[in-house]
Amino acid sequence: MPFRSLGLALFLIAPLALAIPPSAQKRLRSRAEAEEVVGQLVLGNASVPNTISRLRYIGERDYAAEVLQDSLRKATEERTRRNITAVMAGLEARSAEPMLVRLALDGDSTVRMYAAQGLGKLRSRQVQVLVPLLEDKSLGVRKEAARALGASRNPAVSKLLISTAKKEPELEVRAELLVAAGAAGDAKQMPALKEFLTSDSEITRFAAAKGLCKLGSPDGFAFAGKLLASQDRYVRRQGLELYEGVPAKKASPALSPLLKDADKSLAAGAARILYQGGEKAMLEWLVLASFQAKGDEKLAYEKELETLQLADDQRKAILRKTGMVK
Repeated sequence: MPFRSLGLALFLIAPLALAIPPSAQKRLRSRAEAEEVVGQLVLGNASVPNTISRLRYIGERDYAAEVLQDSLRKATEERTRRNITAVMAGLEARSAEPMLVRLALDGDSTVRMYAAQGLGKLRSRQVQVLVPLLEDKSLGVRKEAARALGASRNPAVSKLLISTAKKEPELEVRAELLVAAGAAGDAKQMPALKEFLTSDSEITRFAAAKGLCKLGSPDGFAFAGKLLASQDRYVRRQGLELYEGVPAKKASPALSPLLKDADKSLAAGAARILYQGGEKAMLEWLVLASFQAKGDEKLAYEKELETLQLADDQRKAILRKTGMVK
């Protein structure tokens, strides 16, 4: 059977299995399963999202990354190489970073795009590899390179991202560049970002505001405040979106009042953003709110908890702690 590990073969031999400590047995099973999952991907029997989800669940991310890299070296079909790279990008295994750096220089634009995406998820500091990709012929590569540079949290690239945005013809890419400029963290670029708030393009104005919010700019928060004050629920959600990635201390004045909002999707989103921004009590708030809610309201809270990938045992521990369950 292809991709079945020697570890599993040994494990299936009962006398030998009994001699292996339980922890080692569990690791052998997990690694063997990881090999099987990657094998199904290579054979074309599994989708990229399902493969990523399964490998994350198994838990042996670094080992899975090794198996993926080995499979990539042997792969010759374009689709297979792209799928393997996409899974490596989504796995978020630090051990895959060197391979993703090499793949960022690959001749296939789709592979380069996934490699840049993976480096962004890892918040890689390998900016010297990502910067040239801002000039890539592929729109997708440029977008992911911009996101990755923002995720690097390297203030030195903020100015470059803004100057690149000024000459970028594609609105989608320009937007990513402006958001990334704010995420990278150079507060001295606030005036340059503010200039984009007068753009004729709504997408550009919104992206500039998002970048400014990430830098803690009053101009960005003022822009977000106008959206949150709207009577249109979808416009208000746009305002909430501007606080993604903003530290809780800076976001709290605007988002804490939303926890009591009649729009439960807005309340749940505000709680999740505050939690991700450092306000740890918001996780308990979300779990309790979901436990007590019904119908569509419950779905609003569950959507945000799913985003946080909260494990069942964590949820149960919170409910026990608060006396909701025994």
